[in-house]
Amino acid sequence: MFALLDPVPSWWPPLLGLLFAGGVAHLLWTSAGPRALLEEAGGRVALAVAVAARLPHLARRRSWVARQTYGAAVGNLHVILLVGVFIGMIFALQTGIELARFGQQDQIGPLVAAGLAREMGPFITALVLASTYGSALAAEMGTMAVSDELTALEVMSIDRVSLLVLPRVVALAIVCPAMTVICDTIGIIGGGFVASAQLGVGWDLYIDTSLSALAGLGEGVPLPKDVFGGLFKAFWFGATVGVISCASGIAARGGALGVGRATSRAVRDATIAVIVANYFLTWLLYR
Repeated sequence: MFALLDPVPSWWPPLLGLLFAGGVAHLLWTSAGPRALLEEAGGRVALAVAVAARLPHLARRRSWVARQTYGAAVGNLHVILLVGVFIGMIFALQTGIELARFGQQDQIGPLVAAGLAREMGPFITALVLASTYGSALAAEMGTMAVSDELTALEVMSIDRVSLLVLPRVVALAIVCPAMTVICDTIGIIGGGFVASAQLGVGWDLYIDTSLSALAGLGEGVPLPKDVFGGLFKAFWFGATVGVISCASGIAARGGALGVGRATSRAVRDATIAVIVANYFLTWLLYR
């Protein structure tokens, strides 16, 4: 009886924790959800590697790249302009209200310019492209998948990654930084309207302080650090949206319903990927 009251060996609690973790891992692995999630993530990584391996094919696919770039840029320019100007106005208004409490509203320009160039410009642009052009890519590729067009390309020994995926991913990797510059510019202008009309900050002062905040060149790059950081983020955001959208469409099964699910999944996962990547890229650039 007294032997049962002896202290528990020190190795017993870690063993119980290990057994519990092993049981939970086994349940997660044998269930369909986590396994499907891991397989889907693995397929997207494999597609990204395949696209990178086919970058030497760009010279042959330049007309396809140009067509996709034109569609992604022209088709979403009005959205970027509208969203960008209101993002700048909201940013300036919210920042100016707080700065006015301390009599520092003349610092709105640097805050708006740095905030848009570093974070909001590439982030908002990537989300707009994911919800518009990325969803269109997923629907297009999904329709080709459920109608066996992709299978027909394989039967004819045509590299579908080089023909279909590479131009779309490269186009988004080009368009996202270019549209980020437009979003940053129109956002700073929109912030200037709010600063001059509602917060009593002169237009000349706002522009001068905004440009001075972005004037310092980064190390080893011919661009201001904040501008380069935003464009670097936008490049990876665009490539990520392109890979996820195409991969979701290729994996579509089950007719029109499957295409709809693939499109929804592409927008959802691309948005999550952009948010997660934004944190790690910010840490990498500004640590």
